[in-house]
Amino acid sequence: MPKPRPNGLDSPLVPRIMRWMSQANTWVYRKSGGRVGGRFLRGAPVCLLTTVGRKSGQPRTTPLLYLRDGERVVVVASQGGLPRHPQWYLNLQANPECEVQIRKEILELEARTASAEERAELWPRLLEMYADFGDYQSWTERVIPVVILEPR
Repeated sequence: MPKPRPNGLDSPLVPRIMRWMSQANTWVYRKSGGRVGGRFLRGAPVCLLTTVGRKSGQPRTTPLLYLRDGERVVVVASQGGLPRHPQWYLNLQANPECEVQIRKEILELEARTASAEERAELWPRLLEMYADFGDYQSWTERVIPVVILEPR
């Protein structure tokens, strides 16, 4: 059973707080090679995803939970169940080439949104890794995209 939707989730402060936390996590992750900031709640693994800003053309880095699937890296555009897609997802739609850092390893990848069939196959594994994704999906009307990052 999903947790109730938190009060204030739509507050304009939520994206700002998330951005600040992401910047802090990115800084410590890079400085420590992922030893600090490389795990989230209940041990879910964290990577750093770097995209090209669709408006600025500048690199944008975001810490995300990820699932390894062979050579692929799978991430979820949940944004904590907020009603809009995260900026990194919109950046990948504009330019699918990206870089992922897992601890000290840097991967050059290309992104695509999982098909409905792929999402249905991956979703249970993602929930096993981080059950809150299910709550996030219940808090929003949008279908939370699952993104597959594959070697270029």
